[in-house]
Amino acid sequence: MWGGRFSEKPAELMQAINVSIGFDRRLAREDLAGSRAHAAMLRKAGVLSSEDEAAIQKGLGDIEAEMAAGTFPFREEFEDIHMNVEARLRELIGPAAGRLHTARSRNDQVALDFRMWVREACERTAGQVRALQRALVAKAEAHADAVMPGFTHLQPAQPVTFGHHLMAYVEMFGRDASRFADARARMNESPLGAAALAGSSFPIDRHMTAKALGFERPTANSLDSVADRDFALEALAAGSICALHLSRLAEEIVIWMTPQFGFVRLSDAFTTGSSIMPQKKNPDAAELVRAKVGRLLASFTQLAVVMKGLPLTYSKDMQEDKVPTFEAFDALELSLTAMAGMVADLEPDRARMAAAAGAGFSTATDLADWLVRELGLPFREAHHVTGSAVKRAEQLGCDLARLPLSELQALEPGITQDVYQVLTPESSVASRASYGGTAPDQVRAQIERWKEILA
Repeated sequence: MWGGRFSEKPAELMQAINVSIGFDRRLAREDLAGSRAHAAMLRKAGVLSSEDEAAIQKGLGDIEAEMAAGTFPFREEFEDIHMNVEARLRELIGPAAGRLHTARSRNDQVALDFRMWVREACERTAGQVRALQRALVAKAEAHADAVMPGFTHLQPAQPVTFGHHLMAYVEMFGRDASRFADARARMNESPLGAAALAGSSFPIDRHMTAKALGFERPTANSLDSVADRDFALEALAAGSICALHLSRLAEEIVIWMTPQFGFVRLSDAFTTGSSIMPQKKNPDAAELVRAKVGRLLASFTQLAVVMKGLPLTYSKDMQEDKVPTFEAFDALELSLTAMAGMVADLEPDRARMAAAAGAGFSTATDLADWLVRELGLPFREAHHVTGSAVKRAEQLGCDLARLPLSELQALEPGITQDVYQVLTPESSVASRASYGGTAPDQVRAQIERWKEILA
C-alpha cells in the first residue's frame, strides 16, 4: 500500500509486531459501513464517478457476504482490516477500488471504525445493565418486607429489608447506565474526513457522512479527530465503575451463601462442586464476576498509559487501544449477563435473615431515637444511655428487647414499657419511613418508580 516509497518488504519481525488483523477484524462491519458512506459522499461531491461508486458499493456488498459466510480471506500480509478490505475490493472490482481511499487516511478510518464499535458497545452494555436492574427490581418486589441485618464495617448496624438492599444496587446500576449513555452522547461525532491529520483538499461533505453513519455531527478539529481516544477511555471508565458495582454484589452473594450467614441459596445452575469434597456447593459464578473487575481496571490503565505521552497526532502506539477495549467489554457483558441470571436464580432464606437482623444490638439506634422523641433527651445524652443499655444487655447475655424494664429505668428513670415497641427488627424497619428509607412501603414506592423507568 506504500510501495512507491519503499523498495524492500518489512522484516518478518516488523511484520509480526505491526500486524493487527488478528484483533481489528472485529471492526469489519464498521469499516464496511464507513467505506459505503465515504463512497456515496465522494460521488455526490463529484470526486468519484457513478460507475466507480456503483462498482465499489457492489464490491463492498460482496465482501460483506463473504464475511457473513466465513469465506473472506483475512491475510496478515495486508496488516489490518482496512487494507484487507481494500485489497480484496481490488481483487473483486479492479482499479476502481483504489479511488475509494481518496480524501481519507487509515488514521481517520480507524478512528471512525473504533468509535462506532465503542458507541455500539456502550448501547449494548447499557441494555444489559437495564436487564440486570429489572432482575433486581423483580427480586426486590418479591421480598420488599423481608427483614435482614444492615451492616457497616460488616458488623450488624440497623435492620433493613432485603428488597431495600437489592434496590441500592438498582440505583448504582442506574448511574452506570447513565454513564454509558453520557459517554455515547459525547463520542457521537464523526472523525471521517479528517484524513491523516490536516483534513482534505477535496470538496468533501463531512456532514453527509456523519449523518449517514448515525453521528450528530462531524468532529470540529482534524488533529483532535485522529489523535483522540477519549471516547474509549470514557467508556472503559464507565465500564470499570460498573464492574466495581458488580464485584460488590458478587462479594455479598459469596458471603451470604456461606453457612455462617446462610442468607441466600443459588441453584445448581450457578454453582459448582468440588472434586474432593462432596458436600461443597461453590458460588463460582459470583467469584468469577468479582474477579473480572481486574480486567476492566487493567484495560483502562493500559489505554491511559498508551495515551498519556503521545504528541499530536497519530502514533502507532494507538494500535494498542483495541485489544484492552475489546477484552474489557467482552468481560463486562458476560459478567452482567451472569449476574442477571444469578439474581433471578437466588432465593433468600427469610427466616435466617430475620433471626440475624436482631443480632449485635441492631435496634440500639431505635432506643436512642425513642429517648429523644418520647423523653426529650438530647441525642448525645440518649446515645450515652443507649450505650450503657447495650453494655448491660451484653453483661446479662440478652438482647435489648429482653433487657428488663428495671435495668433500663436504672439508666434513665423516664423509660416506660412502651419502649419495647421499637426494639424489634420489624418495628425498626417499619419506622424508617423517610423518603428512600427501608420501610416496606418506601421500598415498594421505589420499586414502582424504577418499574416505570425500566418499562
